[in-house]
Amino acid sequence: MLFRLNDNDYAFPSAELAEDDGLLAIGGDLAPLRLLTAYANGIFPWYNEGEPLLWWSLDPRLVIRPGEMRVSHSLRHTMQSGRFEVRIDTDFRSVMRHCAETPRQGQDGTWITDEMVEAYCTLHEMGFAHSFETYQEGQLVGGLYGIAIGQAFFGESMFHTVSDASKVAFFHLHQFLQRNGFRLIDCPQETPHLVSLGAYPIPRHDFLVELETLVTMPSLMGQWNEEVRPSASK
Repeated sequence: MLFRLNDNDYAFPSAELAEDDGLLAIGGDLAPLRLLTAYANGIFPWYNEGEPLLWWSLDPRLVIRPGEMRVSHSLRHTMQSGRFEVRIDTDFRSVMRHCAETPRQGQDGTWITDEMVEAYCTLHEMGFAHSFETYQEGQLVGGLYGIAIGQAFFGESMFHTVSDASKVAFFHLHQFLQRNGFRLIDCPQETPHLVSLGAYPIPRHDFLVELETLVTMPSLMGQWNEEVRPSASK
């Protein structure tokens, strides 16, 4: 059953009621409270330019837990080489723009609309949305962004224009979350890239049960400007 959201009410139906493909609801807006309510309940927006706003909760759900990332020999070598510099939360908007504009194999266009960029930049200014950025010779060549609520991080998108740049950003995100007590990284759509890093699917019901506790735990609010040093996983 597809639910239509009330513009004046930020409540969502249970994610368990989503259709087989994960589609749950239509309508509403990208107001900060609606977005945060959605993520805290295992729901995320995904729609194309010119389409109605659609809300999803996939089953199964792809996750990776801090401490479980799989680091290949080649990625470890890349990080030890010092080719890249990683920064946190220094150019969130550019990361989103690159995620929207970088061509992806098998995809035509992007779901990251101008409206979505502005909405997530607002969440970034509020201290909920964060970016990990990879630079080479001062140029942004890779990165990712997502939402942090409680002890859960909801990954949204990543990009790279240089080989391994997004993997390096993901490694530093993973290490940062592990150091700061996060328990779960949500990767809502399964891709070979994420699976190669150690992500795996779990039933949506199990994800939602765990999420209910994690989002109520103390969160690391504000900008994450901690210095990140190139390093390799043990």
